[in-house]
Amino acid sequence: MSTNVDTNGTTVAQRIAQALPRLTRSHRQVADFVLEHPLQVATLPIDELAAAVGVSVATANRFARALDFDGYATFRAELVRGFESLVAPVERLRGNLERPTTVAEVFATALDESRRNIEATRQSLDYAACEAAVQRILKARSVYIGGFGASAWLAGLLQHGLDGSCSDVRMLSSVSGVTHAARTLTHAGPQDLFIGLTFPRYLTDTVALAQIAKGQGCAVLALTDRPSSPLAPLADVALYCQTETSYRPNCETSVLALIEALTSAVALRAPRAVQSASRILQAVRPWLHGGQGLPRAEAALAQPAGAAPAGTGKKKKKASP
Repeated sequence: MSTNVDTNGTTVAQRIAQALPRLTRSHRQVADFVLEHPLQVATLPIDELAAAVGVSVATANRFARALDFDGYATFRAELVRGFESLVAPVERLRGNLERPTTVAEVFATALDESRRNIEATRQSLDYAACEAAVQRILKARSVYIGGFGASAWLAGLLQHGLDGSCSDVRMLSSVSGVTHAARTLTHAGPQDLFIGLTFPRYLTDTVALAQIAKGQGCAVLALTDRPSSPLAPLADVALYCQTETSYRPNCETSVLALIEALTSAVALRAPRAVQSASRILQAVRPWLHGGQGLPRAEAALAQPAGAAPAGTGKKKKKASP
């Protein structure tokens, strides 16, 4: 069936608008669902779309032909255009589910992917960028960390890792939402640093906060997957991490490894690193199992290297007869 409309260069929504006067009532049901849920439809095979709308598979296929597509497969391929990075994890998972596999094979595959991603990240690291990242973190008056969605957990681990080396590290993702984070960034300036974490699927919240930080004169450090990431053009320094995986949108293991490498380098370069670590130990000692038996940090630091603890190694004087 042909609608006799010029469809060259038109989107699915435009095709629906052009064909709408000629669509049957059941076809309009499908059209309404597609217009309201384009991303969801881009991930659905024809039988699942038909079930979601409440029509037959034949009706769903005729709807695609009414828009001058060869069939549902062509219609869906056109709908996916522009959503490729968003629907790719769903399509990979669908393909994996269609291939019989065991739990043991999934474990082995996931662990192998983590190993490969970490190794690929290590091999592609720009060590000049790593050095610049460490210097900017240590010189910053305040470090603001932005990461949302799955990256919020990684941002929290980055904040935890930097907290012992930096005087002021602030997490921007909170129960107050992104508007509170934006308001917090209005206090940032040229002496501060914004660290943004985003990976496919990229979240606009992180990119928007990076733009605000940039507008405040704040330096921007990006932790992302590639130079084509929307965060990369805003960054003064960018560290890239490979995150490819078969079963999830991203491999967070490799990002965590990069975070641990970054925070380790910052701790090594931080002034009075041992004293800072000792203060933290002293602060958390009451909550450590067996911590009451640990020597006080101040006393341990006061001992010369190789010296025996105070009160040991001394012979008591014999009492005079």
